[in-house]
Amino acid sequence: MKFAFPSFSGAPVQKGVPSLNQRSKMMAYDQPLVWVVLLLMLFGMVMVYSASISLPDSPKYARYDNAHFLTRQAMFISVSIVAALLAFRVRIETWQRLAPYLFVATLILLVMVLIPGVGKGVNGARRWLSFKVFNIQPSELMKLFVVLYAADYTVRKQQVMHKLTKGFMPMTLAIGFVGLLLLLEPDLGAFGVIVCIAMGILFLGGINGIWFGGIGVTLVSIFSMVILLSPWRRERIFAYLNPWDEEHALGKAYQLSHSLIAFGRGELFGVGLGGSVEKLHYLPEAHTDFLLAVIGEELGFVGVFVVVAMFYWIIKRSFEIGRQAIAMDLTFAGLTAKGIGIWIAVQTFINMGVNLGLLPTKGLTLPLMSYGGSGVLINCIGLAILLRIDYENRVLMRGGRI
Repeated sequence: MKFAFPSFSGAPVQKGVPSLNQRSKMMAYDQPLVWVVLLLMLFGMVMVYSASISLPDSPKYARYDNAHFLTRQAMFISVSIVAALLAFRVRIETWQRLAPYLFVATLILLVMVLIPGVGKGVNGARRWLSFKVFNIQPSELMKLFVVLYAADYTVRKQQVMHKLTKGFMPMTLAIGFVGLLLLLEPDLGAFGVIVCIAMGILFLGGINGIWFGGIGVTLVSIFSMVILLSPWRRERIFAYLNPWDEEHALGKAYQLSHSLIAFGRGELFGVGLGGSVEKLHYLPEAHTDFLLAVIGEELGFVGVFVVVAMFYWIIKRSFEIGRQAIAMDLTFAGLTAKGIGIWIAVQTFINMGVNLGLLPTKGLTLPLMSYGGSGVLINCIGLAILLRIDYENRVLMRGGRI
């Protein structure tokens, strides 16, 4: 599978003789990375179908057919691939110029979510904007745009990043405002991911170590206070620490206990594709937040290991691409690539940690795999930007022009 990339130079080319610029653009993309991303999405679509096939048996989904979620996920993936191809054609220089505007626009969407009659509520949380045909989750958009904004901010403030008022505080206030909006939805999981992205990029960008340590302690204190002052969050923490307690297993730890049962049933090779029992209305949200538990039950340790290995490959390549860009003095591109790697790594770790009982239950999807339009779309656009960074790196290393 080979792509022919368009020439950006506009230089005349002698007929029949490829120029250096043309040769530099042949095969100028990371084939293994593309295939790993596509395989994860297709594998996820199969598992979404397996996890959701029995949902129409319940009253809540009675009007849906058995292939409802499969059809919609296939549509989401198709639209996401088209959006990714369009995003790939945008130069990194353009993304840098647009970064502050995209960040502010997403802030406005986060405010709109909280307006009664505008934001759409599901299961007690108001996180979506409905556009009839599809719903948009602004917190998913923010995960990508905070990567771009933090990278751009770090480049612009490179000379004053060690100073509190000029370098560190403005970014802290911006992320704090985002966090306030997310906590009002509430969406503590998305807030955690966004904070990790921003702090990771600031750390890589050379922020003062004292300020970084201080904000780390502050954030831990804030998260602790949010949990302590919220009775239902506090109960969830206690349930996570002892999910097999009779009261917890039938209450706050219900999802976790059934997720662990699913992994236990899967053992090494699983019970076979489609053979999960926990997805039969025992494990809530099996096609979204707890998709990994279904994979563990049906395909066992081997299936889970393959998923972990593919995510490891994506994260590894993100940091390698970022390191190469920074080596060529493309600081924004390098920080953006590493920021995308941090985003995928943190969200994947939290989702898998929740499924395996390593972390308290939190509503975060598995990137590229879980059911949902906003998540898959933004994941694909983010990875398209990563591929664009790699493409521009390769062109420049071969002596071409972007």
